[in-house]
Amino acid sequence: MDVEKMLAGVPDWHREGEEIRRTVTAPDFPTAIRIVDAIAVKAEELNHHPDIDIRWRKLHLALTTHDKGHLTETDFRLAALIDGIVAEHGA
Repeated sequence: MDVEKMLAGVPDWHREGEEIRRTVTAPDFPTAIRIVDAIAVKAEELNHHPDIDIRWRKLHLALTTHDKGHLTETDFRLAALIDGIVAEHGA
């Protein structure tokens, strides 16, 4: 898998080692929580769970495939789904 090519498909994400990361600023704290809730639903469907750090209305997201020890296509698939969720919530 060409990680740089995959990153081009999710331009709001950047690579740090064997993770891709994105920070999202929601309009307010309740919206941040709704975004996390929507991400949780998609993550369960994919059985692929991001690391999420919530700081007021900022969400710090990180994806990697822990059991593989590196990035996989599933990371980028979930990143694209997260991008859609974030857009739906105006963040």
